[in-house]
Amino acid sequence: MSDQFAPGASAAPSGPGSTRGFRPTAVAAVPLAAIGEAIGVDVPGASGAVSVTGISLNSRTVQPGDLYVALPGASRHGADFVAQAVEAGAAAVLTDDAGARLLAFSHDIAVPVLLAEEPRSLVGGLSALIYRSSPDDATAPALYGVTGTNGKTTTTYFLNALLQGLGQKTGLIGTIEILAGGAPIPSLLTTPESTDVHALLALMRERGLDAASMEVSSHAVAFRRVDGVVFDVAGFTNLTQDHLDLHGSMDEYFQTKARLFTTGRARSAVVTVDDAWGVRLAATAGIPVTTLATQAASAAAPIRAEADWTVHNQAPRGLGTDFTLRHRDGTQLRVHTGLPGSFNVANAALATVMVLAGGHDADAVQAALDATEPFTVAVPGRMQLVSTAPAAVVDFAHNPDALARALEAVRSPQPGSRVIVVFGATGQRDQSKRPAMGAIAARLADTVIVSDDDPHDEDAAAIRADVMAGALDAKEHEGLGCSIIEVFPRGAAIRKAVELAGPADTILVAGRGHEIWQEVKGVNLALDDRVELRSALTARGFTVLEDQRIES
Repeated sequence: MSDQFAPGASAAPSGPGSTRGFRPTAVAAVPLAAIGEAIGVDVPGASGAVSVTGISLNSRTVQPGDLYVALPGASRHGADFVAQAVEAGAAAVLTDDAGARLLAFSHDIAVPVLLAEEPRSLVGGLSALIYRSSPDDATAPALYGVTGTNGKTTTTYFLNALLQGLGQKTGLIGTIEILAGGAPIPSLLTTPESTDVHALLALMRERGLDAASMEVSSHAVAFRRVDGVVFDVAGFTNLTQDHLDLHGSMDEYFQTKARLFTTGRARSAVVTVDDAWGVRLAATAGIPVTTLATQAASAAAPIRAEADWTVHNQAPRGLGTDFTLRHRDGTQLRVHTGLPGSFNVANAALATVMVLAGGHDADAVQAALDATEPFTVAVPGRMQLVSTAPAAVVDFAHNPDALARALEAVRSPQPGSRVIVVFGATGQRDQSKRPAMGAIAARLADTVIVSDDDPHDEDAAAIRADVMAGALDAKEHEGLGCSIIEVFPRGAAIRKAVELAGPADTILVAGRGHEIWQEVKGVNLALDDRVELRSALTARGFTVLEDQRIES
């Protein structure tokens, strides 16, 4: 998090959110003159000899020897925090004209200040230079990046598990946690700031990791968090409605994602062509593309027969699915995922093909699939099973497509079994998806309980009203037989779902997944759907699962 969002003081961060654990232990100093040369800025006199050993956008994470980049923000300019950054040991400052004007009115700055028209555009390249995160001697880990609306987290966990099954030492950067060869670090963003990304890649190289998997959100591309990063393989899951509060339209959303699939950002790609956006991306990407079709051909995605890899012979086993992955040349792989839903078949297939595209031999991949069951790994808050009677599942589904897929996946074939869903919508995000999600829940669930997600600074009641309107409208105009109720706060809604459930029913608590805080009017309230669900089930005398591993 950069100082453009900081409310004030620059005290050093502590606890699980700190980024201090992201950095390598040894960084060779880069002269400020070399940094100036890289960005086209002259560094006069003795200032050129100043040594830089790190880079930070946040005065609270500055370490001695850092280049502090002071950027403009929504409410404050990073230049307001230069004094704190220098006190923490910053060796130099990079800012824009507005920042320079602010500094002119403050106390004399005892370190060199470099000026650039758009310093934000330089941060990724400078981070790569300072941390040497992508050296020419090929000692950096092989890097797999996954983008798309849904499935990024699960696919990166699948990649991580399969690569480990192949004997690789692996790292992971994503929504839930960061793994860099040490203790897990809880994540604050789906994709960290570019300063942290490059520091993490250097740390992984320092620790001898062979490969790393990273979630790449559209925000990461738009806000330049992956600038200077070159992925060996970039993977695409799907594109459905989300984040239109940022992008404005689906086409702009697509164009942002597509920027990852260009020379200078990735060397090769695997694109799932189950929707029209995937078909378009495969046709327009500026790098070599391997295509994957996991569903039957449709009007939107008619090219299944032309895809390089296709999914066949899906058969249920346990909660999950066995399937065959077949290449056009006749090569076949037998694959199993222990996670429910056709979307997890797609996630497992994408992870497999990405590893193959990364240069691993098909026979070795098959041996790893058989020996280690990598796609049975538990992914926190992603179709996470809390009990079996009733079946109680927590999932991160927070947009229309994901909610529909999750509801379809948890529907039991057992006669008389009902689906009870608890969900809401996030505040200060794309408002158009709220009634759409309400309508989807009404169509696919027997009991719909509308509650709160993360209201942020919006009125929670108004958000619920938008969702309720979509659900009630669908029920009335489509003649649906579901029941629809509004219950808040969210803990009470989860208890209500358990109260209504019988042993043969299914409860889906959707929207928040692994999250353990609910933000309401700027205050973080402790709330973990898994804990609430487990507590409610236990109180009613139902048996909960002790082991978080997904049963296969």
